[in-house]
Amino acid sequence: MQETYKKQQERHIISINGTDIIGRDLCLMAGPCSIESEEQITKIANYVSGLGIKVIRGGAYKPRTSPYSFQGLGEQGFIFLNKAARQHNLFSISEVVDQASLDCALDYIDIIQIGSRNMQNFSLLQAAGTSNKPVMLKRGAAATYKEFLLAAEYILNAGNPNVILCERGIRTFETYTRNTLDLAAVPILHELSHLPVVVDPSHGTGLAQFVKPMSIAASAIGADGIMIETHYEPENSISDSKQTVSELELQDIINSINYKR
Repeated sequence: MQETYKKQQERHIISINGTDIIGRDLCLMAGPCSIESEEQITKIANYVSGLGIKVIRGGAYKPRTSPYSFQGLGEQGFIFLNKAARQHNLFSISEVVDQASLDCALDYIDIIQIGSRNMQNFSLLQAAGTSNKPVMLKRGAAATYKEFLLAAEYILNAGNPNVILCERGIRTFETYTRNTLDLAAVPILHELSHLPVVVDPSHGTGLAQFVKPMSIAASAIGADGIMIETHYEPENSISDSKQTVSELELQDIINSINYKR
């Protein structure tokens, strides 16, 4: 039997509680790589909201390459993120890594993120597909477009139509940047699928100075959303400090792209 993925005629719109989030106007998602404390995520939510951004991101469960790196606050991180989002009228997105963290996230988070390391964790994809939350699926570091779309089918076939694709860079021979951000993925995935496509230039480059130009490029080629890591003191961020932009840098990015506040 030939492997296929299904495309609807019209671009899918992701809505939460009657509010369109992704699929019409450009959606910005911003926040820290890791939720470090209630004070930290609340402070970041305050300026993210002030910049007109709709979705705050923050990692509570952190699957890291090294087992000795900070692994996140777990459920307490979800609680802090949920509180900060509600206080500042934001929607929240955070990663889940297994069935337990998914079950926990459903009580606190608006958009479920499945990271690149779990792109082909089919049991987790199917579990997310039975939830009533939108799911953002990140492309695996070595995944083809076909593999990426077929992974998304696991979520769709489980009954959840609200899937967001995220291009976050792939592994190539180049070592100057953390990954190689494949911006061609945006028009190609739009041609092959009806699902909205978000670009993550923070992970895609791994270097803060390149987040702005890649965000501008992502906006120019029709990305449905851009996800950016930000911290009020990037140099003191517990994780991914090199790719994290400051509040002023985030504001500069917003002023440089076609973003409706």
